[in-house]
Amino acid sequence: MYLVAPISRMAILLGMAIGGFVNTALRAIAIFIAGILIFQVPIAINDPLTALLIFFLTIGSLYALGMMFSSLFMLYGREAWHTANLLQEPIQFLSGTYYPTTSQVVPHLVQLLSSLIPLTFGLDGIRKVAILGQGISDVWVNILALVVFTSILLPLARLALRYMENLGKKEGRLTLRWQ
Repeated sequence: MYLVAPISRMAILLGMAIGGFVNTALRAIAIFIAGILIFQVPIAINDPLTALLIFFLTIGSLYALGMMFSSLFMLYGREAWHTANLLQEPIQFLSGTYYPTTSQVVPHLVQLLSSLIPLTFGLDGIRKVAILGQGISDVWVNILALVVFTSILLPLARLALRYMENLGKKEGRLTLRWQ
């Protein structure tokens, strides 16, 4: 159904992402408020515009990365779902979801691997702005990295979607139902 729609695949994926954003935003706000109330986390956002900038740059780069990998779903259907589930926990571990990756405890190899994931720079920047109260002059490296990720991943996503769609049309795999 998506492939016969007279619209770009990137626009379809953007629409799906915006739809998912509403649900995710509600959950994130509830978790944020509960975390502050339960754990008494001190929030020191001195520069809310920088926090919003980092947030939206992170969302943009993750959207581009997700769009690039969604081309695998187009070709392989639900088979790619297992790979996505397999990679989810290592990505969260490496990106600093559980702990800051810039600490002295984290080995340099892990820091190097984590720098290949856009979420690492987003989480690090948000931590610096929201918890440590730092400003844009302290997180400019994070902002630059997120801009670079987005500017590289968006064209790659477009190429991957186009390539996988053409490959699927050649092999006749896009029209198979229940694959």
